[in-house]
Amino acid sequence: MTAWIKMIPENEATGILKTLYDDAMTPHGTIDNVMKVHSLRPHTMHGHVTLYRSVLHHPDITLPLWLLEVIASYVSIKNNCQYSLTHHFMNVRKLLKDENRSNEILKSLESGTPQEQFQGKELALLRYAEKLTTHTGEMERADIEELHRNNCSDGEILEANQVIAYFNYSNRLLNGLGVTTKGDSIGFYD
Repeated sequence: MTAWIKMIPENEATGILKTLYDDAMTPHGTIDNVMKVHSLRPHTMHGHVTLYRSVLHHPDITLPLWLLEVIASYVSIKNNCQYSLTHHFMNVRKLLKDENRSNEILKSLESGTPQEQFQGKELALLRYAEKLTTHTGEMERADIEELHRNNCSDGEILEANQVIAYFNYSNRLLNGLGVTTKGDSIGFYD
């Protein structure tokens, strides 16, 4: 089983669902379970894929993609979402092309000590991600001021904020419906 609710297989998709499956196809030519889980309400898949692409795969993004994938992975660790962590930390590995560095980054994120691998802007963004994920109601202007002190532009803060918000949404979707990676092609990049 790949989820706790029914998912319509690609070969049974017709009409709008077939169109949306075609649109949600990965570079590997597959439909990941994170999208298939929407198959009973395709309009939600359309919104999901649009949001996902806008926060991680838009040409106007200025923060490094590997860093956005690290932020996504850290949010997923904080939410105990193995699905997103599996996919998105594989992206970190593929983008960095450095197995030792990737292993050290993952170790520091899993232990809640990103300062062992990051400093400055990168560390500030990871601390912001952690607080926004785990203490949402305690966010304050000082959190943004700390990012400014670490040379984050408002545009970069917005980019990170959107990745953090998206992964909090996606992690809850995946964990709440018991979605697994069974049958998925892991990672986005070659």
